[in-house]
Amino acid sequence: MKPREIFLNALDRLPVTRPAVGSATSIVTIDLMQAVGQFFPEAHLSPAAMADLAEAGHSVLGFDNVMPLFGVWHESAALGCPVHWGAADRMPDGQAILGDVSELPGIPDGWLERPSCQVPLEAIAILKKRLGDEVAVVGKVFGPWTLGYHLYGVGPFLMGTMTNPDGVRRVLDVLKQVTIQFARAQMAAGADAITLADHATRDLCSPETYRDFLLDIHRELAAEIDCPLILHICGDTADRIQYIRESGLACFHFDSKVPAHTARQLAGKKTCAARRDQQYSGYSQRHAGDGPPRREGKTGGGDRYPRPRMRGAA
Repeated sequence: MKPREIFLNALDRLPVTRPAVGSATSIVTIDLMQAVGQFFPEAHLSPAAMADLAEAGHSVLGFDNVMPLFGVWHESAALGCPVHWGAADRMPDGQAILGDVSELPGIPDGWLERPSCQVPLEAIAILKKRLGDEVAVVGKVFGPWTLGYHLYGVGPFLMGTMTNPDGVRRVLDVLKQVTIQFARAQMAAGADAITLADHATRDLCSPETYRDFLLDIHRELAAEIDCPLILHICGDTADRIQYIRESGLACFHFDSKVPAHTARQLAGKKTCAARRDQQYSGYSQRHAGDGPPRREGKTGGGDRYPRPRMRGAA
């Protein structure tokens, strides 16, 4: 089996010839940038640089997939948030543009044509042309919950769940269309699967908040986006996996704060569970020329249906 088939079969919990090894989120470190010769912020802003750096997930690290969106602000920049694209040692950051969830976000005409969306779409197309059916190309979109953080600010958005819950639901209903449209555009560009990053983490909200505000939306996203979706939420999410497993999403990419055996048990039989290991340090120059890339990872899977061993950060 080729790496692409192994990765996608693992997401669908189908038999594979070996455990899938990959990352649903960014694997970029300074060492990896030095090895490839492509650096932030250029790799956020240039399709060729983004594709080169993403391809290192396979060519340097030996993963079964590549994932070219390294930051979290691409959609939000297209929606009007001012974004500073960072530096080699600093990730991008942006500013909210709305103050209260009673004000619905406007979706600008042609937002998908703006550079912050076109760059990753072109990078995905480059990777698909280079890698064909050999390696899985994974895209990444942000769900309406995280987009709400970006557009309103984390504090005002979360306060809105208590002071104006209906307003938050209206905001989510608007922003889910951004998630769907960007995911479909990435699929059209060549993505085989999509990471859905939507940070309803225990550090910020209760499991009941996920259940009451997001579960039905994630079910809708699973129905509307016709490829495997890998939900990523940072932090300790053990208290809400019981709801996540009911979403219909193919895979839950969980943080190392959740023990692998706990996540596997809570995810049930239908949902693939893949672990994000915060101790992963990417590529180290001391390994250059020391032989084939190492495959590393941790999984909560069994032997018959191995789960992807995934690492990285959203």
